[in-house]
Amino acid sequence: MILTASRLQRRFGDVTGETDAVETPDTSAHHAVQAGASVAKTAGRPRKPVSEPTAVRRARLPAELVAVVDRFERHLDLERGLSPHSVRAYVTDVVGLLDHLARMGRTDLTDLDIRVLRSWLARLRSTGAARSTLARRAAAARTFTAFARRAGLTATDAGAQLVSPRPHRTLPPVLRADEALALVDGPTAEGPLGLRDRLTLELLYATGIRVGELVRLDVDDVDRHRRVVRVIGKGDKERTVPYGAPAERALDSWLRTGRPELATADSGPALLLGAKGRRIDPRTVRRLVHEHLAQLPGAPDLGPHGLRHSAATHLLEGGADLRSVQEILGHASLSTTQIYTHVSVERLRAAYRQAHPRA
Repeated sequence: MILTASRLQRRFGDVTGETDAVETPDTSAHHAVQAGASVAKTAGRPRKPVSEPTAVRRARLPAELVAVVDRFERHLDLERGLSPHSVRAYVTDVVGLLDHLARMGRTDLTDLDIRVLRSWLARLRSTGAARSTLARRAAAARTFTAFARRAGLTATDAGAQLVSPRPHRTLPPVLRADEALALVDGPTAEGPLGLRDRLTLELLYATGIRVGELVRLDVDDVDRHRRVVRVIGKGDKERTVPYGAPAERALDSWLRTGRPELATADSGPALLLGAKGRRIDPRTVRRLVHEHLAQLPGAPDLGPHGLRHSAATHLLEGGADLRSVQEILGHASLSTTQIYTHVSVERLRAAYRQAHPRA
């Protein structure tokens, strides 16, 4: 199913204009917190050791290195304004690096050179770490060594010499356009939770915002006259995202008859509410997306981020330019948005191979 220009504009709003703010690139490649490794043997890979909790390894570091980690954590939180999720991810990787340094018998930060960095990555590789994991941790190391150099803790930036393996870029699974439309049109319950679910799915698909951005929306963040939402993204960066007429209808029903039934003294300004009247939890959003997708025969089991991937892909397939999609998604770098062009091309190739007699 191809989204025509008129259908695209109704669903997503006007995407031809650009927002006023132009963000500066963010070089962080960190979007996930390191999970505890399980002791499982996979084909072709060594058995992974059980990881110690970060707090244990951090407490075991020499006092001088603990002080550096504390200072780096404050820098990420107060100066760079990263989310608690991202701060934890950086700190987890840096504690792992400094723990490796200490195990090598080096207790001073000035001992952290390119050989130590390469040794750390090599050890991770030997335990079966994926290329994407190595790339992510190398990015964390570069961020840390650059901070240490600027703060005068080291004379040189050892991480500037570090070249990490380029991770394999896997294409994210996405819904077909007809599946996405069936999903957002699916909730038919007229009770407050049904109206909330309908609006939640509409906003996720119509705007392509992240689940964390969705649950942070307040009523005043929605400009219904212009049909845009004010979104606070990563690093507390603000952007304006349009939405279309179907989302506006779902929003109107929710604000008129749904939200007033659930609202309590604890609701505050939150746009979306849980069953008990408090701001909706991201886990609730993930659960309802999975539940409604399960009702679509043949549709992939995606979470809220899958709707973000789908929205971006459908925007590009409908004729939106890459720069506009970057602004909508809140990507700091255009290279991050470019993966969706590969998704569209791969789907086009698949359709060609299936349909053309000379494929």
